[in-house]
Amino acid sequence: MAQINSDKRRNLWFERLMAIIATVNLCICLFDLSYIPWRDLYLRKVPQITKVYDKVKGIKPHREIENYLENVKLLEEQVSQTGLKSKESAIQLEELRRLSTEMIDGNPFGAVNKSGTLEKIKNRMRDRTSVKSAKQAFGTFWSQAYLTENGWNQEIAFFNQKIQPLIVTGYYRTIDENGEFTNILWLIDLPFVTFFALELLARTFYIRRQNPGFSWLDAVLWRWYDLFLLLPFWRLLRIIPVLVRLDQAHLLNLQPVRKQINQGVVANFAEELTEIVIVRLINQIQGSIKQGDLTRWLLQKENHSEYVDINNINEVEAIAGILIKAIVYQVLPKIEPEIVAILHHSIDGAFNQSPIYRNLHNLPGVGQIQAQLSEQLSTQIATNLYKALVSAVEDPVATKLSSQLLERFSEALGAEMQKKQVLSEIQSLLFDFLEEVKINYVQRLSHEDIEQIIQQTRQMRSQASHTTVVTKSSALLQTKNKASSE
Repeated sequence: MAQINSDKRRNLWFERLMAIIATVNLCICLFDLSYIPWRDLYLRKVPQITKVYDKVKGIKPHREIENYLENVKLLEEQVSQTGLKSKESAIQLEELRRLSTEMIDGNPFGAVNKSGTLEKIKNRMRDRTSVKSAKQAFGTFWSQAYLTENGWNQEIAFFNQKIQPLIVTGYYRTIDENGEFTNILWLIDLPFVTFFALELLARTFYIRRQNPGFSWLDAVLWRWYDLFLLLPFWRLLRIIPVLVRLDQAHLLNLQPVRKQINQGVVANFAEELTEIVIVRLINQIQGSIKQGDLTRWLLQKENHSEYVDINNINEVEAIAGILIKAIVYQVLPKIEPEIVAILHHSIDGAFNQSPIYRNLHNLPGVGQIQAQLSEQLSTQIATNLYKALVSAVEDPVATKLSSQLLERFSEALGAEMQKKQVLSEIQSLLFDFLEEVKINYVQRLSHEDIEQIIQQTRQMRSQASHTTVVTKSSALLQTKNKASSE
């Protein structure tokens, strides 16, 4: 037992280690998927990550954007050295106006689907200068008159805080030989894929060893979800094996989620399946009614060639015989006192309703004689009836006569029904009744009904499980008490 527990602990720790490695790999894949859409956020919050991961995505600084921001720095240095109204500053402002026009016309953001960023830049510059044209807005902003009138320090602070953070998000992304954007995530993912492939191979070998009847394909499909860890594409699907592994390693409890998924799947299919099954059953019954099979079965016709009899026994008669014997030999003896009491009460009622008895009832001793007579009569009647029933059951002649009576009754009833054309009317009414059942009940089965049934089933299972646990606990406690007493 100790060895088994030790093996289980080792297996659990191994599963946990593999689950953690798979989770790390999934996190890398998710980060890779989010990097391009969220690069601006990473650039603002954790610029160190962008310096490293830009290489994975083939991201490089855009030369036009770098040149533009470099000229802004040169302007700031020139103003600090010679002032805003100097000739050198005017030359630098002219260069920035030219570069602004080129940036708007060339749109260096468009190649990486960031044209929206350029629109934000233009809108902010229009609002700042109150000029409708973006090119004219930049031309006005980078002018000595505007910067002097509105204050150099204030305007350059606006640019550095509102415009430059948007411009710096632009970049250039290299293209590989397939015409796609560069992405060397496969170099990071390759060690994980190799590791998971070796693990799957080892698990397949172990499963096949534990189940000699399995083929290699059966053993691989036993861990089908691990195949998603080997795909170099659709990496988001790796969330399936990761969740399964975390659940198997007891690091994540997916039981509630599994229940909800099962309930959702069952609820989606149960309604349609239930309708199909019930409607199919009703259609089969309607078909049998049309063909007369149901009527012939009820009338016990022996000439029904399509009916399959597996034991050459009339099950209806056999069941009726068993029930009659059970009633006669087991039930009636147990309820004999109650039958005698009912008969006693009925006989007393008959005496009391007789005018002669009412006249004699006032005589001394008549009431006591009546009570004794009623009790004797009721007991004798019950006993005689029981003996008659037992005799009828045990008497083969009576049994044969009863069978002949039932057979003759069935024949007479069938002949009379056919004679009066009642059979066709009954068949039509039964067919219409079943059709109404389909329309009014089966087809109105709702999704809420299915969910309610599923919930009731789950409650029954929970109660049954609780009862089983309590029973096992009681049995264990009794065993311990018995062992202690011994």
